[in-house]
Amino acid sequence: MKGLSKKEVEVIANLEFEEMYFFTRTDIKKFFPDEQHLSDFLFGLRSKERIIKINRKKYYLIPIKSRTGGWSEHPFIVTDEICNGKDYVIGGWAAAKYWKLTEQIPAQIDVYTTKRQGIYKIMNMRFVFHRTSKKRVSQGIQRQIENHPFIIIAKEETVQWFKKRK
Repeated sequence: MKGLSKKEVEVIANLEFEEMYFFTRTDIKKFFPDEQHLSDFLFGLRSKERIIKINRKKYYLIPIKSRTGGWSEHPFIVTDEICNGKDYVIGGWAAAKYWKLTEQIPAQIDVYTTKRQGIYKIMNMRFVFHRTSKKRVSQGIQRQIENHPFIIIAKEETVQWFKKRK
């Protein structure tokens, strides 16, 4: 593949073969003699826009079959990966769309979490993190999309939220 070194193709091919599109440094450190080579490798792939940093420890691999580097993943999967699968719940318009309370496509994904807050733009998707209590997060229910789990606000709570918006 043009623009990728032999080592980059080897690591990317291995990740794709294992279907590990979300990965950590630990997942690929076996390919490198030390941490500095690993850091340089990750910096190079980020510069070439072949990986996207999802959180402090996790990256997303843009598949080789994406020739231009443009790729996206379902926003609920990205949310779950950003939060490492815990201490969050998806709400707002994204939840209303999921529960088929609206046909409106959400402009952002509202994520209620105990750990972070702020606005992040990843893969051309806008994620708005709102700080909330552990009690509210624990009331979320687990669902699956594309064989990947995520946590979303219950339908009844979403209906109440939606009625307030009308």
